[in-house]
Amino acid sequence: MEVDTLIGPIGSVVVVFVRKVPTASGATAVQIAERVGDRDNVIEHVGSARTPAELVALLEVARARLHPGQGELELTLPAGRVGRGVITGKRCALLWQVLTGGYRELGFDAVGDDAFEQMVLARIVEPTSKADSVRVLEEIGVEHASLRTMFRSLKRCQDRGYRDTLAAACYEHASTAGDLSLVLYDVTTLYFEAEDEDDLRKVGYSKERRVDPQVLVGLLVDRGGFPLQVGCFEGNKAETATIIPIVTAFAARHSIEGMVVVADAGMLSAANLRELDEAGLRFIVGSRVTKAPIDLASHFRWHGDAFTDGQVIDTLTPRRGRNTDNDPALRAEPVWEPGEHEGSWRAVWAYSAKRAARDARTLTLQENRAKAVVAGEKAARTPRFVKTSNGARTLDEASLARARRLEGLKGYVTNIPVELMPAGEVVSSYHDLWQVEASFRMSKSDLRARPIFHHSKDAIEAHLTIVFAALAISRRLQDQTGMSIKKVVRALRPIQQITLTIGGHPHTAADPLTDAARDILTATGHDSATH
Repeated sequence: MEVDTLIGPIGSVVVVFVRKVPTASGATAVQIAERVGDRDNVIEHVGSARTPAELVALLEVARARLHPGQGELELTLPAGRVGRGVITGKRCALLWQVLTGGYRELGFDAVGDDAFEQMVLARIVEPTSKADSVRVLEEIGVEHASLRTMFRSLKRCQDRGYRDTLAAACYEHASTAGDLSLVLYDVTTLYFEAEDEDDLRKVGYSKERRVDPQVLVGLLVDRGGFPLQVGCFEGNKAETATIIPIVTAFAARHSIEGMVVVADAGMLSAANLRELDEAGLRFIVGSRVTKAPIDLASHFRWHGDAFTDGQVIDTLTPRRGRNTDNDPALRAEPVWEPGEHEGSWRAVWAYSAKRAARDARTLTLQENRAKAVVAGEKAARTPRFVKTSNGARTLDEASLARARRLEGLKGYVTNIPVELMPAGEVVSSYHDLWQVEASFRMSKSDLRARPIFHHSKDAIEAHLTIVFAALAISRRLQDQTGMSIKKVVRALRPIQQITLTIGGHPHTAADPLTDAARDILTATGHDSATH
């Protein structure tokens, strides 16, 4: 037994107090008792608590019963059995407060659809199907719309253009909080648990080598990874064909001029670069290493294949075909000028000793695999560095030597003149691409955007809109707290607000704040004192 507080008139014989007693079931009984001599007599059993919040609530009720009215202790208790306390409500009020706060701070409440908001925030708490979102909301104690209303909200999402409203709010936030002179673009695939294709869901190229129907999703983010716009394309569409519609639409909608678009080598096509340039947009895209011998012909002629760690070479790359603007007979690399070098783009090549070591390990593995296939030790599809002539397989030593020569090199193609952006900044801007990759990982893992169980195009688009909104809120909370969204939810979800009814009177209590919860509240601008 643990005596919580001695309360009541202290005389020579009787002391009335509240006590906490562990029970056999693992709960803690809260009782009002009187001590007569050296014995405790239970006057009233207030209830049993299984959580800290329940214990706090029961202790408050017990203390209140010892001080009814003006603080006088009524020692005469009514005859008959006293009813036990009943928990009538549990709510993760703190978690919901932080999530709804983020939703409103981003201006997403302009959508004006409670059911949509509930689906977005439920996905952050626990990513699951739309139908199962009802369970998630009930478990955290949130009053919610019916499942039928939620499905109607999916239709409203498309009919009323929720995504455009959200994208406008995201742009407003990003332009106020940061710098939109540079944006990042990438593409991923989302697959379906389905066998049949349709006009949107198509079997196409998958980095995971899946053969399920899929869609392509293009995501545009700012340099911090905050989402700005999302687009959905047929699953068999070429990745290079997705960047122009999204980027040009974004620039036109917000009347942006001179914006820099950063994308990986998968977006590198002559048509894409020409269209971006004609639209008045700047670009930085990754170059394929196979272009290095052409771009760096002068360097290889005058300096051989020796590079120093961190070396950067600013030169030209042909828009099509061979390099006619760069003469290898000249020792100095040309400085790209838009009006002067109309057949070329600016190319920046950087060498990293760390990348060279990684490339060397990869090439050695590929060489060993090729040798094993040539020797007949491994039956597999023809790997890199194996050539077949008259049915005989041999090691392609010339290709292997060329690849070894390019170890450690990484190229970047841009239409930004050197006076506007030095070579080092071109390289560092491209490296920000990990932010869009991080957003994709978050959407696929923390928010589980895939697999998709919807079938109609409108429902698929509505699903992506929900994931887009959830991603924006999650990135916002991560930026504020310095914690992953998974850790934010894990820290706040266990802290519950409990309503306990005893004798027809409701009482409210809450779990105590943890240090992590207090830090989250402070970072997001919520007052912990009101908890």
